[in-house]
Amino acid sequence: MTDITVTRKNNSIVDVSASGHTGYGESGEDIVCAGVSTLLQSALLGLLQVAKINVKYRVNEEQGSIRITLPQDLTAEERHDADIILNTMLCGLQDFYTEYSDFINLEVI
Repeated sequence: MTDITVTRKNNSIVDVSASGHTGYGESGEDIVCAGVSTLLQSALLGLLQVAKINVKYRVNEEQGSIRITLPQDLTAEERHDADIILNTMLCGLQDFYTEYSDFINLEVI
């Protein structure tokens, strides 16, 4: 089971964490785990390389975990860009959750 927590503050996503493998398929062939991982890592790359936001992050491939924390002092433009990237990520995660809720736990707080 992959546990994903998305934390909002003032209607904007400020923190994303995920851990665990979905268990949908064999290691290396688990398309659900790969899809979730792709969404999360693409959001991280978008924040870092496209929006140029210096987010704090930690990735542990062995444990299957990632955590992304946005700085509190974002400019209005950075907040806008982060909102677009992270809300797009959340749409994808919610779609995966709808189809694979036996393998993914998604909590938005």
